[in-house]
Amino acid sequence: MTKLDRSNITGIIGAGTMGRGIAQIAATYGHSVILQDISSDVIQDAKTSLGKILNRLEEKGRLERESAIEILDRIQFVNDLRLFQQCGLVIEAIIENLEIKKELFGEIEKVTSEDCILATNTSSLSITSIAAACQKPERVLGIHFFNPAPLMSLVEIIPGVLTEEFTVKTAQSLINDWGKTTVRAKDTPGFIVNRVARPFYGEALRILEENIADAATIDWAMKEIGGFRMGPFELMDLIGNDVNLKVTETIFEEFFYDPRFKPSFTQKRMVEAGLLGKKSGRGYYDYRENTGNPNPKEDTELGEQIFLRILMMLINEAADAVFLNIASKEDVDLAMTKGVNYPKGLLQWADEIGLEKVLTELEQLQDEYGEDRYRPNPLLKRMVRNKEKFYD
Repeated sequence: MTKLDRSNITGIIGAGTMGRGIAQIAATYGHSVILQDISSDVIQDAKTSLGKILNRLEEKGRLERESAIEILDRIQFVNDLRLFQQCGLVIEAIIENLEIKKELFGEIEKVTSEDCILATNTSSLSITSIAAACQKPERVLGIHFFNPAPLMSLVEIIPGVLTEEFTVKTAQSLINDWGKTTVRAKDTPGFIVNRVARPFYGEALRILEENIADAATIDWAMKEIGGFRMGPFELMDLIGNDVNLKVTETIFEEFFYDPRFKPSFTQKRMVEAGLLGKKSGRGYYDYRENTGNPNPKEDTELGEQIFLRILMMLINEAADAVFLNIASKEDVDLAMTKGVNYPKGLLQWADEIGLEKVLTELEQLQDEYGEDRYRPNPLLKRMVRNKEKFYD
């Protein structure tokens, strides 16, 4: 296996939004790309969509006409996996179903060269389990882009248990060359971002269920007081409540039903009612024409209470990721600022607030509720005891 560069053909499996976005990135950086999907309709839609996107970039002055034509010309739209024989890298971006992915990777390995790196764009499934479907699991890893892939700078790089270090370094170097910011994560459910971000949604839903505040007020608090670009309910509506619930359920199950990740009945009922968010026209907010939404209760004291409770839970989860060696403190903070646009790195934020205050707030929540979901991380306890900070 040699270093990957522009001379290598990149194969993308799955021509949905994520797959075509990754194809656009690779082609923009000079790679010949084979974009494959089993559906001819999806392939045609991908070709039309990418053409429109490149035309818009041209109209906005971000691309020269010649460059736009060259990028699209570098992408071959196909249905046949056998055309991946010459690929140096193949990235899978299909439905989040473990058994389907494993079956696909067994097929990919049969048609690619022994030196081809095989990657999955899964957001929460086990890389090790997917790699187990291959005769050479050492060449399989996770390369997790965030949607929309051409715009979001963060990419999580996740080795499986048997992934060779050379495979990881080769893939990470290539993604860096594509202009992305990469972080490395251990193969655990949700990796960094989808794991650490769970309390942003989960604790907001608990606050709503306890009738402490409505969705509009919680969103207002996180934006106005916390400085977040979007509130949790706005973001859930944007992501899709069905998608958000599925990720939460997957992480909850994969962590052997740890109560920190317990899904919300409120969100489950929203999905059952078809209130999926923007894509269905209604979610926590109403997106239909000529409809209004409630105004938030702009109570600063209440807002600070809401913000602090959610932030403490986020910090606790970030600390847990470092404690369990999921990622370095630097990569955790980088992932949350670049991957989900948090205003600050959570561990940097913890230092500014004071770890003793963070620990006290968590202990008070655990005392009040008596639930294990609020248990303070041992790393926080040790650092407070030793009067340490995450950063000097």
